[in-house]
Amino acid sequence: MNPQPPAPSATVRLFAPTKRDDQSSHLHRQLVGWVALVLPILLLIIAELRPTEGLPRRELLGSISAYYYTGAVAAFCGSLVALTAFFFTYRGYDNEHGRRDLQTAWIAGLASLLVAFFPTTPPVIVLIPTWWTPWMRVIHYVSAMVLFGCLIYFSLVLFRKSSSEPKHRPPDKTWRNRCYFWCGVGMLACMLWALSTYFTGGSIFWAEAIALWLFAVSWLVKGRAGWTLMTVGRKTVHYVRHPQQAIPDLWGAIR
Repeated sequence: MNPQPPAPSATVRLFAPTKRDDQSSHLHRQLVGWVALVLPILLLIIAELRPTEGLPRRELLGSISAYYYTGAVAAFCGSLVALTAFFFTYRGYDNEHGRRDLQTAWIAGLASLLVAFFPTTPPVIVLIPTWWTPWMRVIHYVSAMVLFGCLIYFSLVLFRKSSSEPKHRPPDKTWRNRCYFWCGVGMLACMLWALSTYFTGGSIFWAEAIALWLFAVSWLVKGRAGWTLMTVGRKTVHYVRHPQQAIPDLWGAIR
C-alpha cells in the first residue's frame, strides 16, 4: 500500500513569536529590512534596463541618490516612501524604552521622506531640472545623515536593550546583540567613508550600499527572518513531496 500523506497542517507560523510587550510585528521589521536589502541592486538593474540619455551605461553613478535622475527613479522614491510608511507605523515595545523607539522611528521616517522629495545634485548638467535649486541638495544631505544616524542608533542602542534580566533572556540574544553592534559599527564606518570623499572626490555608492545592507541585516535579524526562511524552506520541501496537500492547506489558511 502507498503511504498516506500527512494530515493537512493547521496553521503555519511564518514568524517567530513576539514578546508580550511588542507593539509591532516581525513582519513589519522584515519588510523594512527587505526593502533596504534590495534597493541598491534594484536601482542598478532598472537603470540598466531603462538607460538615461547623457549617462554612461554599465557604470556606477557617484551615489545611490544620483539614481533619482535615471529610469530607476520610481524604485528609488518608492522604496524611500515605503520606508517612511514603515517607520511612521513602527511602535517598538511597551516598556521604558518604547518612547525612544517611537521617536527615533518618526525622525527616521521624516528624514527618509525628505531624502526622496529633495534630490541631490544631478550627475550631469543636462539632467538638471528647471525646478532644482542648490538648497535642495543641502536638505538632501542633512536628511540622509539624520536617517543613517537613526538607523545606527537603532542598531547600537535600541535593538540591544532588553526588558528582562540577563539570566532570563533567550539564549540567542547574545549573538543577536553582537550582530546589531557590528551592523551599527559598520554603518558608522560607512558614513565616515562617505564623508571622506568630500576631500578625495570619490564615489560614495558602495559606502551607501554597504550601509543599507548592514541596516537591512540588523532589521532582518530583529524581525527573526531566519525563522521565516527556515519555515518557508521546510514547507517548500514538504509540498514538493506532497503536492496534493498544498491546496487544502492554502484553503484552510485563508478561510
